[in-house]
Amino acid sequence: MNNQTSTETQASTIHDRSAGDLARAIREGETTARAALEHFIARHDALNAPLNAVVVQDFERAREAADAVDAAVAAGEPLGPLAGVPMTVKDTFEAEGLATVVGEPRLANYVAPHDAVAVARLKAAGAIVFGKTNTPRLAQDVQTYNDIYGTTNNPWDTSRTSGGSSGGAAAAVAAGITPIELGSDLAGSIRTPSAWCGIYGHKPSYGLVPMRGHIPGPPGTRAEPDLCVAGPLSRHPGDLSLMLDALAGPSAIEASAWHVALPASPATRLADFRIASYFGDDFAPIAQSVGTAIQAMRSALTDHGAAATAVAALPGGFADSYDLYDRLLNALVGAGLPDKLYTKARRGAALMGLLKRTERGTLGGFATRATDTHRDWAQRNEARQALRETWQAFFADYDVLLMPVVGVPAIEHQHKGSLFDRKIPIDGQDVAYTQLFRWIAPATLAGLPATTAPIGISPEGLPIALQIVGAYGADHTTIAFAGALKAAGIGISRPPGFE
Repeated sequence: MNNQTSTETQASTIHDRSAGDLARAIREGETTARAALEHFIARHDALNAPLNAVVVQDFERAREAADAVDAAVAAGEPLGPLAGVPMTVKDTFEAEGLATVVGEPRLANYVAPHDAVAVARLKAAGAIVFGKTNTPRLAQDVQTYNDIYGTTNNPWDTSRTSGGSSGGAAAAVAAGITPIELGSDLAGSIRTPSAWCGIYGHKPSYGLVPMRGHIPGPPGTRAEPDLCVAGPLSRHPGDLSLMLDALAGPSAIEASAWHVALPASPATRLADFRIASYFGDDFAPIAQSVGTAIQAMRSALTDHGAAATAVAALPGGFADSYDLYDRLLNALVGAGLPDKLYTKARRGAALMGLLKRTERGTLGGFATRATDTHRDWAQRNEARQALRETWQAFFADYDVLLMPVVGVPAIEHQHKGSLFDRKIPIDGQDVAYTQLFRWIAPATLAGLPATTAPIGISPEGLPIALQIVGAYGADHTTIAFAGALKAAGIGISRPPGFE
């Protein structure tokens, strides 16, 4: 009777454990990989339908993998740090034998012949992939919906988006359908969904995790994309470091010459971090609810003996940096356009140039920037490298820089029109939809690590989060600061109905 009660209690709390603790419990025989997997499958069956977060299931092969882990435990074999931990992965990553559609009708019948490098590394660490999560079409929106799998809803309010492009990933983690997730981030695609769903997410330093096997580009792409990174999502900040250690490292070709050795965080307590903050800029206004949560977090920092220095400006200037980011981003998107669409964009750019309608954030501006010459790109890349040196000098004085992730809590579903003609409300005033991409841009442009940490709830009951940016390679520092916030009681619980 006591054993049965213990088992029932254990099963009821599996989804609240960190991945690291769950892996330990499996290694020590406190539970089994199969029991953990069945727990998350049961939560998927009970909770996924109203969210539409997990869109591809692989339960039977996952059961076989879980049984193999349990056999290895019984035999006393060495195990990886994630051994037996169930997880899902964003549908932008190829997973052997599973559909990798990315919401694109032309890929509706594509089944990955092998794992993406990042997926293979997580499996090598012992993780068990039991499904894949929804994305916008070709991961090109801050909302998650497509014609193949439909719309993913936010577990805090299903009338609102979970974010994008790792929207299915963030919703599944927030709802406790999966303990950890693998996402990708080019325009805030880990950070914004994590913020809107109230979980932790980490955009690694650029180049730490190989992107081979990520779509887009097309299946079979070998080159590493500019700006884009792969990274972890979880409800526990410690899991971000655990996963990052499994993910980080050179590609197979480069492994003969170098390896990754990320430095440890210089601090673990809030009071011991050197903190900078930048929360206000007319270039990227924030809603009052976001500002109120940030102010409460700043007061909590003071209560814990931490001092944050408000900086007057970002290295390179916020608006100028965003313009440079926007040009490099659009050049990357333009390089992936089909030939016919690229030709059309070039014609449109020529016309928009004659009409002098090439401003940032417009369709004409996109056409112009998406078809820039390599000479243009090289000049902008040189400007980026100079800016990275400025950021390096900035972080000689600080361990972390605190910023908003996005200016508003999760927005209502809005699928009509393009990114260039949609509007979003901020305290009753309509602003350009592309405002949603501004706060995430500085870290992406400079290739810096950035961790999202939930810090509060809006009056409407929606999560609000903080963006923690660090020096290049200081990934464990930004994650450690997120952990220190949680240890100090600065965070939020699971969404109602998904406890």
